[in-house]
Amino acid sequence: VQLAESGGASVQTGGSLRLSCIASGYTDNAYCMAWFRQAPGKVREEVARIYTVGTTRYADSVKSRFTISQDNAKNALYLQMNSLKAEDTGMYYCSAGPICTNYWGQGTQVTVSS
Repeated sequence: VQLAESGGASVQTGGSLRLSCIASGYTDNAYCMAWFRQAPGKVREEVARIYTVGTTRYADSVKSRFTISQDNAKNALYLQMNSLKAEDTGMYYCSAGPICTNYWGQGTQVTVSS
């Protein structure tokens, strides 16, 4: 399974970004997909996850600001990020698999500044 993220950029506080992750190599659609992020000097943390049936889960720090979604037909995962804050800065990784973290992408950088 290969995962390729895109959409990272530098934005100002309060701005929005939409991250995308395209998965290839799947033979089974019964998967969990997730977004993680890692800020410099900090551990990687889960931002949001979504299961094939549509159930979602968010970190408290991003609830009401971020929305995770997927397009199963395209094997695509998205993360709509609104009202971005400086603390949202980091490398964002897409992950997938039966336990959500079996496979990882290379990451896409998000930088939020005032």
